[in-house]
Amino acid sequence: MGYLGSERTTRRAVAEAKRRWRAEHGRRTRPWITEPGLWMQWDYGDGPEVGGRRTVLFCGWLAWSRFRVVVPLWDRTTASVVMALDRAFRRFGGAPTYALTDNERTVSVDHVAGIAVRNPQIVSVARHYGLSIATCVPADPQSKGGAEATVRIAKADLVPTEHNLRAAYATFGELQRACDGFCDRVNAREQRITRRAPVVMLAEERERLHKLPGLPHTVCFGQTRRVSWQSTISVGGAIYSVPFSLVDERVWARVDGSELVIVHADGPDGPREVARHQLTTPGRPSIRDEHYPPRPAGALERKPRARSADEQAFLAIGPGAERWLIAAAAAGTTKLRRKLTEAVALAKLHGAEALDETLTVAADAGRFGDGDLAAILAHQGARVIAFPARASEQASLQRSTRSWEGFGA
Repeated sequence: MGYLGSERTTRRAVAEAKRRWRAEHGRRTRPWITEPGLWMQWDYGDGPEVGGRRTVLFCGWLAWSRFRVVVPLWDRTTASVVMALDRAFRRFGGAPTYALTDNERTVSVDHVAGIAVRNPQIVSVARHYGLSIATCVPADPQSKGGAEATVRIAKADLVPTEHNLRAAYATFGELQRACDGFCDRVNAREQRITRRAPVVMLAEERERLHKLPGLPHTVCFGQTRRVSWQSTISVGGAIYSVPFSLVDERVWARVDGSELVIVHADGPDGPREVARHQLTTPGRPSIRDEHYPPRPAGALERKPRARSADEQAFLAIGPGAERWLIAAAAAGTTKLRRKLTEAVALAKLHGAEALDETLTVAADAGRFGDGDLAAILAHQGARVIAFPARASEQASLQRSTRSWEGFGA
């Protein structure tokens, strides 16, 4: 209740500040009409939980075409923001002239006489992409409305609630795919103001966007590492795993609090976070099973595979044959191939179903000697007494009375 109460209080305070701003400036303010390739906005929203950890939704909005991009992040650090900006620019197909956002520490480190002092790292990023970073006026309802609307509809669609009935996300990759699908849907719909789909307008706006550099800005991503053939990297003498698809690729690793964040920046869609580990020490590697493909069967999980016609005929008897073969081989049974041939012959005489049951019993009992299968099969047959379903006219189930013929004579 404390968190919900503070959130409601914050919303009321923001609404009141916007109301006062409109009362003071609304009559003198012209509508904001932008030009192609001039402005973009970005903002953040609270994302869903993945593995018990909260995520962040980076929401970018290209003002003229109204094209939206949503990128999930683990945090709002400078490196994560730079990664999301690059991915947004790659989706736009270029960089605009100006990028507008809030006065966060990743963008503005101070205010002097009402002028925002930019973070040197974000200035370096802006110079790399050829744009200017601007921050909005506090409580200005018209300066960042597009990004705020993107946050609102993205949260309504992507964050699981009782209303949208969306299931929880099992992995961060699943959330990324959901965000991509969301962007494809909203950008293909006709926009209420322009009466055109944003993806159609983006094709025109790309002619006015700045060309992107070949490589993303990576100064904030940390140290470079080459992924070994074992799909691991070494940082500070400790071993960390990365997805196996990045073997022999270059990745970037940085320490964020008590975690190591690994980013791959050379993909076609720009930089993306590929792994995150708790910091460890040399001799105690941090290996994630999900970073590797399914492992082949180990020494204790091997399954029989037929390599000849006789082996194929034996294994075709049923699952009991496979079970018997594994147990017999483990017990060091001699003349195993001959016994497989005898089992196939018994299956032809008594049926595969009866012999499959016999093989299962023999495997459980450890009976792998000569003649054991035939003895077990005979014992099982002796327990079954066949009675005719109906007595014929020539035969009767009554005992004969012939022995009483001379009684009393």
